[in-house]
Amino acid sequence: MASAIITSQGQVTIPVGVLSDLGLRTGDRIDFVLNKTTGRYELVPVTKSVKSLKGLVGKPLSPVDVEDMNAAIAARGAGAQCTAAFDAKTARSAGLRLIK
Repeated sequence: MASAIITSQGQVTIPVGVLSDLGLRTGDRIDFVLNKTTGRYELVPVTKSVKSLKGLVGKPLSPVDVEDMNAAIAARGAGAQCTAAFDAKTARSAGLRLIK
């Protein structure tokens, strides 16, 4: 079992073995997520780029038109409150294409 000490500034040095097990390196980000079932916090590495999702979902078996896509989005997204704003440069750097 690995352990660490909290400094007077509230900092913790994560043991090398834990970093290695999580695949973390200097500069990587981590999230602290409350597990409501156990009441404990979990340290979760946030090391994946959105670009790593490319190819995760295969192409549809048959062509889908825009109207069908919009209907599916409306049906599944009803009640969702997620918005995103991209400028052209940000979209290009993420591998996205803006459609007007």
